[in-house]
Amino acid sequence: MEIPIFSVDAFTNVPFKGNPAAICLIENELRDDLYQSIAAEMNLSETAFITRRNSTDFSSGARFGLRWFSPKSEVPLCGHATLASAAVLFYLKKNVKPVIVFETMSGELYVRQHEESLIMDFPLNKPQAQDQHKIKELLKAAVGDLPIQDVCYSPTTKKLMVRLADTCDRSQLVSLRPDTETLLRNETTGKIKSLIITLKGAESTQSGYDFYSRVFAPWVGVPEDPVTGSAHTVLAGYWSEKLKKKKMLAYQCSRRGGEVKMEIRNDGRLNIIGQAQIILQGTLKI
Repeated sequence: MEIPIFSVDAFTNVPFKGNPAAICLIENELRDDLYQSIAAEMNLSETAFITRRNSTDFSSGARFGLRWFSPKSEVPLCGHATLASAAVLFYLKKNVKPVIVFETMSGELYVRQHEESLIMDFPLNKPQAQDQHKIKELLKAAVGDLPIQDVCYSPTTKKLMVRLADTCDRSQLVSLRPDTETLLRNETTGKIKSLIITLKGAESTQSGYDFYSRVFAPWVGVPEDPVTGSAHTVLAGYWSEKLKKKKMLAYQCSRRGGEVKMEIRNDGRLNIIGQAQIILQGTLKI
């Protein structure tokens, strides 16, 4: 069996930045264990599998199946690999549809082109406030002695969000080095699959970023996720209320870095806007 495969850097306009995803074009569904083996072999934060619907091809179809796998497990929602999947269909396969629809575990996700960017229609996941004292050891492992302003949790995405106090700056967020094994040891309930650490953007800087973040997901085999769209469904739900804004610009402060634009829609969903660079294409032989 031969499967077309692509490596795509998402949420960046230059190669080797943003978040890389492997994208596979599948003619027919595979066994779940084979999906997982391919994702483990690729060893990126996510590998996405696009399948055709209704016997249409990848260039003319409007609807496709989409599944995402981390090196350890299938995940219910992945933003950067959705962006990367749309980039393969629009840029390489020259898909002629103005909007493509992905059928996923998180429902239907719509993606369209706008100038140099791709716009994804995603759910908005507003997190709920959490009692810091119940998870104080996990928080200590995550941020050390840095002061914390808020702790919130999204049960839909199983993401824990920690907002650092406004007295902290971007350099302190960048310098954090949470130990993977310590995080795993302090969270064994299965309720948390990802840890988001965020910080309000400084009004005194010229960057224009409303907030910064970093994302750690050792529970699904990803020590740090470079730039993640699904985390921004939670971040947007939190920061839009705190900042009283519907349009936001964020930067994820990983080693690779990445910029994410967001817009809260009138229907309560979220537009996530970003660019993507296709850097490799080949054939997977199995």
